[in-house]
Order: sequence, then structure tokens, then C-alpha cells
Amino acid sequence: MSELKQQTCEACNVNAPKVTDAELAELMAQIPDWSPVVRDGVMQLERQFKFKNFKLALAFTNQVAEIAEAEFHHPTLVTEWGKVTVVWWTHAINGLHKNDFIMAARTDALLSA
Repeated sequence: MSELKQQTCEACNVNAPKVTDAELAELMAQIPDWSPVVRDGVMQLERQFKFKNFKLALAFTNQVAEIAEAEFHHPTLVTEWGKVTVVWWTHAINGLHKNDFIMAARTDALLSA
């Protein structure tokens, strides 16, 4: 299996499968800095990224926006002074799909780009 960040997202609809518990464990091992969280009954992936100032945080937010637009898969982005919180989940299925893990891995890759 290729690295998550090199995989492509697939189009999802309401019938797309959510990740299973076994898949969740396997995929989380590939993005260890992310946390699975449940909000309003919906499983999501969340990570906070720290920066030296607001300008760097905003630049990172814009980079995440670019990769989100490229895949037409959009996260929640909260930009603050020195911090960006990114939350991925698949709205169509109200939960986690493999696409979310791909996008989390691509988000991580922005830091090494």
C-alpha cells in the first residue's frame, strides 16, 4: 500500500462506508499526531499545528485550503495567533472515510514541503 499522502480521494455519497474499527486502528498508526474525536456523535480527525506567529498560521491555513479545494474535500479550519486547528471528516456520511486520513496525511506533508 502506498503512503496515504500519495493516494487520491474518491468521490463519496451517503452510501459510502465509514472506516471500521480495524481500519481506524491501522490508519491512525499512519497519522500518529492526529486524534480521533467525537463531536455531536460524529467521529472526526483533529490536530493542532503550532506556529511562531499569526502570519505563519494564516499561510498554513491557506495551504490547507489549496489541498482541500484540489480534492473538493473541506475541513474545519480554526486559525488563531500561532495555532491552526484542522478537523477532517466526511460530511456525506457523518463520520470518517479513508479520504479523511489521506487528507490528514497531506496536511502533515505541508510542514515538510
